[in-house]
Amino acid sequence: MIRRLIEVAPGKWRLVSKQKLQMKRSNLPLPYVISDTMDPVEQVDGKFYTSKSRFRAVGKSLGLIEVGNEKQTNKVQHASTSRQAENGRQRAIKKALEQVRSR
Repeated sequence: MIRRLIEVAPGKWRLVSKQKLQMKRSNLPLPYVISDTMDPVEQVDGKFYTSKSRFRAVGKSLGLIEVGNEKQTNKVQHASTSRQAENGRQRAIKKALEQVRSR
């Protein structure tokens, strides 16, 4: 509980007690809820769906990826360790150095 003095009139003070809210609350009158309903949309199976979750479930079962919701993966490119690739890199570097030096 928070207590503080406030001046209600010149020279007159009043002790005011406020109970501190335990939970953080929004200024909105009601919580914002995202609805599962939508306007009828046709999926690739030829049927119309008004439920977002059903629409996504059908797409996923058909092997489709919803754009914007796919999980990104980093592509790892491994350097070739073969002798032929190493010799190719050395030749490319040597050629580039010769071109730079000949200018």
